[in-house]
Amino acid sequence: MQIEHLSLTNFRNFARLEFSPPAGRPIVLVGENAQGKTSALEAIYYLATSTSPYTTSDRQLIHWRSENDPIPFARLSAEISGADGAYYKLDITLMLDMTAGAARFKKAIKLNNVEKRVMDVAGLLKVVLFLPRDLSLVEGAPSDRRRFMDGTLRQVDAEYFMAQQEYEKILPQRNALLKRIAEKRADPVELEFWDEQLAANGAVIIAGRQRFLRELETKARATHHLLSGGRESLSLKYLPSILPASPGEARQLAFDVAGLDLHRQLTPAEIKSQFLDRLGQQRRESIARGLTIAGPHRDELRLFINERDCGLFGSRGQARTAVMALKFAELEWMRDQSGAYPLFLLDEVVAELDSRRRDHLLERLDGAAQTLVTTTELEIFSPAFLKRATVYQVQNGQIRAGAG
Repeated sequence: MQIEHLSLTNFRNFARLEFSPPAGRPIVLVGENAQGKTSALEAIYYLATSTSPYTTSDRQLIHWRSENDPIPFARLSAEISGADGAYYKLDITLMLDMTAGAARFKKAIKLNNVEKRVMDVAGLLKVVLFLPRDLSLVEGAPSDRRRFMDGTLRQVDAEYFMAQQEYEKILPQRNALLKRIAEKRADPVELEFWDEQLAANGAVIIAGRQRFLRELETKARATHHLLSGGRESLSLKYLPSILPASPGEARQLAFDVAGLDLHRQLTPAEIKSQFLDRLGQQRRESIARGLTIAGPHRDELRLFINERDCGLFGSRGQARTAVMALKFAELEWMRDQSGAYPLFLLDEVVAELDSRRRDHLLERLDGAAQTLVTTTELEIFSPAFLKRATVYQVQNGQIRAGAG
């Protein structure tokens, strides 16, 4: 899988860009800050996921110079060689319609010139993104780790994608109902319908995360063992907020550090029944608080090194090693799921690593996955790596061959 050609119009720094990245060699985008390096990676990630890793507002993606146009817009287009050997043309247009008085934002997606929904093109282009801030996978909030799980699974598992979309629609509606019940404006019996929907979709999410983390842990542990010189062992602890028990086990109702056993896979049906039980047990508290207090939206993932929580007790070096291991495991896991490597995007990561981790990273960038790396300092790359890479200069929203 690779991008044959990338075309951008009015996207971030790029008023107009036409770029055909070569195949089989790592690509290095070098340039000063605010020239467009990160925007190029962001565009590729957006084409793959229909979301930005840097902002929650799609309106911010439209080039500021077009804001005075009658209909400000940004267009992203990619010609893609799929893992199946087929050719695809994916177009996403973001529009800010000002003609009706009030601004209305629109997103239009086309695949081979046929209009599609987001879910129709999910996973067509798969990517793994590695950012300096990914240390949040160890040190950050639980939402950062949930975002990591969801961002990967949504690209390869259509059932998971649909379940998560439904869950995100149902959750605020259930919360609104809880508040109306607390205000005596609705009957608690109305919760039965929403509980059923929430549990059905939430169970798919929990089962998907459990399977993903079990398979990811095996790959991450091997890479981490190598990076740590065999001195450390990495493990992942999945802590769903409902903590469903395996059949025959006593059900755990507390947030337990032991987490869900990754090696005893539960089916969505098994999880759903326990999820429903938990929602019933928490009904009174949920009504009083006006929110749903258990479900995938409150799940947690913790990384342990030698059985100690890396987020609480690990050094910054250990955190970097753990994140590197996770990212390479994610790359390999996505290849196993789809039969081809996803694109590997690394935004200013190399400069953040010490020489040992940097050398290991560069050795792994062998061109098997189409790889784009951004940097402000070409000197941090080894001569051996630069010899097998293709270097492009990024300046003022233009990309041209050569280091400049």
